[in-house]
Amino acid sequence: MEKTKTEINCTTGEEITRKFTIEELAQTKLDKAENAKQNAEAEAKATERQLILDKLGLTADEAKLLIG
Repeated sequence: MEKTKTEINCTTGEEITRKFTIEELAQTKLDKAENAKQNAEAEAKATERQLILDKLGLTADEAKLLIG
Protein backbone atom coordinates (compact mmCIF):
# COMPACT_ATOMS: atom_id res chain seq x y z
CA MET A 1 0.00 0.00 0.00
CA GLU A 2 1.34 3.37 -1.00
CA LYS A 3 1.58 6.07 1.64
CA THR A 4 0.21 9.47 0.77
CA LYS A 5 0.45 12.85 2.41
CA THR A 6 -2.09 15.67 2.28
CA GLU A 7 -0.77 19.19 2.50
CA ILE A 8 -3.12 22.11 3.03
CA ASN A 9 -2.19 25.69 2.19
CA CYS A 10 -3.82 27.66 5.02
CA THR A 11 -3.81 30.87 3.01
CA THR A 12 -5.54 29.56 -0.11
CA GLY A 13 -7.23 26.45 1.29
CA GLU A 14 -5.69 24.41 -1.53
CA GLU A 15 -5.24 20.72 -0.71
CA ILE A 16 -2.52 18.67 -2.35
CA THR A 17 -2.36 14.90 -1.88
CA ARG A 18 0.91 13.33 -2.96
CA LYS A 19 2.98 10.18 -2.47
CA PHE A 20 5.61 10.08 0.27
CA THR A 21 9.16 10.60 -0.93
CA ILE A 22 11.79 7.97 -0.26
CA GLU A 23 13.25 10.21 2.44
CA GLU A 24 9.86 10.61 4.14
CA LEU A 25 9.31 6.84 4.11
CA ALA A 26 12.76 6.26 5.60
CA GLN A 27 12.15 8.89 8.31
CA THR A 28 8.78 7.32 9.14
CA LYS A 29 10.47 3.94 9.64
CA LEU A 30 13.17 5.53 11.82
CA ASP A 31 10.53 7.33 13.90
CA LYS A 32 8.56 4.12 14.44
CA ALA A 33 11.70 2.24 15.47
CA GLU A 34 12.67 5.01 17.92
CA ASN A 35 9.17 5.06 19.42
CA ALA A 36 9.22 1.29 19.85
CA LYS A 37 12.64 1.52 21.55
CA GLN A 38 11.44 4.27 23.91
CA ASN A 39 8.29 2.30 24.77
CA ALA A 40 10.32 -0.83 25.51
CA GLU A 41 12.71 1.12 27.74
CA ALA A 42 9.82 2.74 29.63
CA GLU A 43 8.16 -0.65 30.11
CA ALA A 44 11.40 -2.19 31.40
CA LYS A 45 11.87 0.70 33.83
CA ALA A 46 8.28 0.38 35.09
CA THR A 47 8.72 -3.37 35.56
CA GLU A 48 11.97 -2.84 37.46
CA ARG A 49 10.30 -0.22 39.67
CA GLN A 50 7.43 -2.58 40.41
CA LEU A 51 9.81 -5.41 41.33
CA ILE A 52 11.53 -3.15 43.85
CA LEU A 53 8.19 -2.08 45.33
CA ASP A 54 7.13 -5.73 45.57
CA LYS A 55 10.35 -6.61 47.43
CA LEU A 56 9.70 -3.78 49.86
CA GLY A 57 6.04 -4.73 50.22
CA LEU A 58 4.86 -1.27 49.16
CA THR A 59 2.30 -0.04 46.69
CA ALA A 60 3.15 2.78 44.28
CA ASP A 61 0.96 5.16 46.31
CA GLU A 62 2.75 4.25 49.53
CA ALA A 63 6.13 4.85 47.90
CA LYS A 64 4.98 8.27 46.69
CA LEU A 65 3.93 9.17 50.21
CA LEU A 66 7.34 8.17 51.58
CA ILE A 67 9.26 10.11 48.95
CA GLY A 68 7.06 13.16 49.27
